[in-house]
Amino acid sequence: MSVKVAVIYYSSTGSVHQLAQAVAEGAEKAGAEVRLRRVTELAPDAAIDGNPAWRAHVDATGDVEIATLDDLEWADAYALGSPTRYGNIAAQLKQFIDTTGGLWSSGAFVDKPATAFTSAHNVHGGNESTLLALYNTFHHWGSVIVSPGYTDASVYAAGGNPYGTSHPAANGAPDENTLQAARYQGARLTKIAKRLKGLAID
Repeated sequence: MSVKVAVIYYSSTGSVHQLAQAVAEGAEKAGAEVRLRRVTELAPDAAIDGNPAWRAHVDATGDVEIATLDDLEWADAYALGSPTRYGNIAAQLKQFIDTTGGLWSSGAFVDKPATAFTSAHNVHGGNESTLLALYNTFHHWGSVIVSPGYTDASVYAAGGNPYGTSHPAANGAPDENTLQAARYQGARLTKIAKRLKGLAID
């Protein structure tokens, strides 16, 4: 019996998408069944077309399934990812979160482990505050927050963010150290999910 992990994210130009893929890889390697899902793009075409990297990413990821509430109900654990917007969650992911009231009131999220990852343009561009904002949602859901902490060398190699994997996009695409930290975060989430379900840890 495996645990089920939903990796749900929003990405505009691709950094968070790459982190999401790495989190999913780490969860799968640790024995989870994973659903990788993106939330619906809300920005108008005029805004997207004004940034070639944004348009390229939208066109390149059309095959990634759109997240639904069923994905949340299905999962035993959650990993949510968002770029930072003025130190907060992107509207696209927030809009999806705001549709979860029915699941929340039914207790669907209670005692399920959850973690988060992010990317900002700069190192100090709001990475930590965006992660903490996502964790506010988990507090309200009654979920068990699973941050990476300083529990693995990969966290230090990726810049040492104990709240969750983060990436300064001004430096280009996430490097291997950052992707490895994201894989570790997915694996750690899976391990904690297994423990909470009373399953053996590999």
